[in-house]
Amino acid sequence: MDYNIAIEKGVATFTINRPDVHNAINSAVMDGLKQFLDQVEDDQRIAYAVITGAGDRAFCSGGDLSEFHALRTAEEAYPMLSTMAGLLYRVATLPMPVIALVNGSAVGGGCEIATACDYRIVSASAKAGFIQGRLAITTGWGGATLLFEKDGKHDRVFRLLSEAEVFTSDQLLEVGWVTEIYEGDSEDGLQRFLAKMSVHHPDVHRAYKSVAIRKWTADFMRDRMLEEARQCSMLWGSAAHHAAVDQFLNNK
Repeated sequence: MDYNIAIEKGVATFTINRPDVHNAINSAVMDGLKQFLDQVEDDQRIAYAVITGAGDRAFCSGGDLSEFHALRTAEEAYPMLSTMAGLLYRVATLPMPVIALVNGSAVGGGCEIATACDYRIVSASAKAGFIQGRLAITTGWGGATLLFEKDGKHDRVFRLLSEAEVFTSDQLLEVGWVTEIYEGDSEDGLQRFLAKMSVHHPDVHRAYKSVAIRKWTADFMRDRMLEEARQCSMLWGSAAHHAAVDQFLNNK
């Protein structure tokens, strides 16, 4: 299966299980993420939600171009983009803390997924970057909206997005995108973080999360994420995007 869902001791984990393609997102993973959200969002027994990737090389490399490159026009691309933007809005507004366990490289849409989470616990060896600009598109799953909403320093966000570079975990810790860096085993890194969080009752974390969700609702964040998907779909249908993807696939 392309994904795994596990719930143990109040921690619900969604694992993208496609390590052979750097845990790229395909339709099956999107369906799995929806199933995960349906399962956990109203479950009061869940103290934390975790999103991670299988293996130790990649958290997520974004959308699977071998599948999504078949979408040639804005009209064809928008349903995929808007569906994923809607799912990431649901990730962001889960009532419990959501942790991205970034166990390896995260690029493109992988960074958008991690940004939707409340915390990013990142391997010391991982690199990450919003590289969508290299493919002549913008973030299409709501990642830019999430960055502007959560970061607050617009000049820094513009640089992360428009320069389309890949950064080390230390560099991303310095700019505040990374919450904490771990060495070695990802599960050990997660447990160390959860141990600190679990000093306080889960209801405390849920209460603070509700404050953030009220703000995001009042700021129409979901509508803005969907508009971001629409904007990306226009670029997706351009000749420049298809040429860039063709070049990328031919150089793999």
